Amino acid sequence: MTLDFTKMNGLLPAVVQDYKTGRVLMVAFMSEEAYRKTLETKLVTFFSRTKNRLWTKGEESGNFLDLVSLTEDCDHDTLLVKAKPRGVVCHTGADTCFGEKNTSGILFLDYLQDLLAARKKEMPSNSYATSLFRRGVNKIAQKVGEEAVELIIEAKDSNDELFLNEAADLMFHFLVLLTQKGYALSDVVKVLEKRHS
Repeated sequence: MTLDFTKMNGLLPAVVQDYKTGRVLMVAFMSEEAYRKTLETKLVTFFSRTKNRLWTKGEESGNFLDLVSLTEDCDHDTLLVKAKPRGVVCHTGADTCFGEKNTSGILFLDYLQDLLAARKKEMPSNSYATSLFRRGVNKIAQKVGEEAVELIIEAKDSNDELFLNEAADLMFHFLVLLTQKGYALSDVVKVLEKRHS
């Protein structure tokens, strides 16, 4: 990167975005030293104009921002910081400094798949997912087929609640099958994106 720290007296605006949701979390300023520290520690660090010093986000609250990537804009005088937040970002207790919730319904599938991966690794005895993993790929695939048939049956009727419940059952068991096979939903998305392009 060829960053231009001269335009704003040694500071660059840094727009912080959640790497998963794409939601803008906050805007702050980085000095060259804060930029280097961010790269070295992988914890997003700014220059606090009010404290007149370097400030690592989360140093007091514990709600750090783990660096995922840094990108400069076309004029080399603004940074886009993609980060993974460890908790709320705003000092007010809000998810973002703009009062928005840092959620996306579709991202629940990522959370669910991470949970399933943990279940497969830890195999807790009181988990339905564990019981599926113990049965093996053939039984899991059979369960996906059963749920698909149940969804088809409900699609022919007019009960939206039953249809959506069967769709959820199919999605859950599909994620279990992907996890059992060592894949993630993102692998399927890559195939769809490749087909679309």
